[in-house]
Amino acid sequence: MNYLKVLAVCAGVLMFVGCASQKNVQRRDVEQIDYARELSNTILYRWPDSLTRLDGKSAGWSYDIGLYLDAISNVYERTGDQRFFDYIQKQMDRFLLPDGKIKYYGQELYNIDYVRNGEIMLYLYEKTGQRKYADAAKYIRQQLYKHPRTSEGGFWHKKVYPYQMWLDGLYMGQPFYAHYSSQFNEQENFDDVAKQFILMEKNARDSKTGLLHHAWDEKREQKWADQVTGKSPNFWGRAMGWYGVALVDVLDYFPKDHPKRGDLIAILNRYVEAVAKVQHAKNNVWYQVLDQARREGNYPEASASSMFVYTMLKGSRLGYIPQTFKTAGLKGYDGLIREFIVKGEDGHYHLNGTVMVSGLGGTPYRDGTYNYYISEPVIQDDPKGMGAFILAANERQLAGK
Repeated sequence: MNYLKVLAVCAGVLMFVGCASQKNVQRRDVEQIDYARELSNTILYRWPDSLTRLDGKSAGWSYDIGLYLDAISNVYERTGDQRFFDYIQKQMDRFLLPDGKIKYYGQELYNIDYVRNGEIMLYLYEKTGQRKYADAAKYIRQQLYKHPRTSEGGFWHKKVYPYQMWLDGLYMGQPFYAHYSSQFNEQENFDDVAKQFILMEKNARDSKTGLLHHAWDEKREQKWADQVTGKSPNFWGRAMGWYGVALVDVLDYFPKDHPKRGDLIAILNRYVEAVAKVQHAKNNVWYQVLDQARREGNYPEASASSMFVYTMLKGSRLGYIPQTFKTAGLKGYDGLIREFIVKGEDGHYHLNGTVMVSGLGGTPYRDGTYNYYISEPVIQDDPKGMGAFILAANERQLAGK
């Protein structure tokens, strides 16, 4: 990890220097350019065969891939550009093994991150009818049968992080779980899907701000866990972003007559209300640590801001939340373009301002303090930021005037 951090810092420095020859996008361009298509083109340009890490090696079965392929699938559905579908299929085919298993995927690790890419397998199955994608999705589904849980039934984030639920994990597991349950008529699972969001809000929500803490430790064993509440210390932007994206995406598959659907929509409304309160009044984006924008070292963060824009625009478009949040989302989108988008000498648009990673626990130990969150490298064209931005930009295209 230290080696990769050094590489990331070096890459960030090089990218910052390179940006001196890049130009920020002018305000008049915001409504004229299809940035969802343009950033998708950048991904095809940067990673034509597979996502590579900063050390040049394959990223393997990484949730980053599932995020940006999902985003590109939305662009394909809107534009019909066949290049995008072919790219999605090519990326997933490279993971499929002859015996029906998945390259780089360790089911026995019980890492909820590994479930994420199952969404793309389901998408490809629906578009092509090819059985290999259904088989891959079913193989991933097996993990959830035995994935360890808290005493209340919440999925652990990872086997190596026992008794912990993280906001990130809702995005990694629940859209796939809901989509699979809808596709293969496992209606009994929807109570379980709803339970994950309900438990996360119950255990991680701050009653004063309405924001959700990054994680919760049922056993209060972690150094980062409050000994009374089990909550981690801070409100990390991208963690909150994951939770919102998961909510609006799960509702795509959640039965309209299910008694828990109203609970999920109510959670979404509480969520966007809290998020709107910490949108920066001047630049209209959101910060790495959400409630401390004025504190020294804090900074506007691209992936979280993109996720909030996506959640607000999609949620308002589908009628889950009031139209006032569409206004906030549109302002946020304009802020994304001004703050983070640059055009490079290579002719492609690039995304600045994404924190590479922020986690809890592990080795070296991540304690969840403010100083920890602002210490992680911030880089250009991070795939998590790229995917989140494309989601937001595609929703902006759907939002109209």
